[in-house]
Formats: sequence, structure tokens, C-alpha cells
Amino acid sequence: MKHNPDDRRDNVEKIQRNITSTIRNMEAAEEMMTKTDDKKTENNLADKNDQRRKALKSMRKEIKDEATDRERGYD
Repeated sequence: MKHNPDDRRDNVEKIQRNITSTIRNMEAAEEMMTKTDDKKTENNLADKNDQRRKALKSMRKEIKDEATDRERGYD
């Protein structure tokens, strides 16, 4: 079985797209929370946004690492 080579050249861009998408999802959830009267739905959306905040923190760290590696030529 042949393995695919590790091609990290576009990792920064992929991570940035994920960050942008996550932020959009957070904003949509915030908007939905203001429009709903259902406390269960509001709590679920708030929980998801908490998870998204944690994910954003990790993605931002990862994008910095990838950018640094890219500058160094992926040694």
C-alpha cells in the first residue's frame, strides 16, 4: 500500500478557513440564542460556542506553528 506524502504547504490556509468557519458558526449561534425562547436550545448553543472557543484557541496555536514551520522550510 502506497502512502500519500505529507504535503503541508497549504495547512495555514486550511486552518484559516476552519477558523473563519468556526467564527461564523459562533456568530450564527449567538444570533439564534437571542431569537429563541427555548432555554434548552439556548443552553445547547451556548455549550457549542464554548467548545468552539476552545477549538479556536487550539487552531490559532496550530496556525502559528504551521506558519513558523513554513518560514523555516518545514525542517
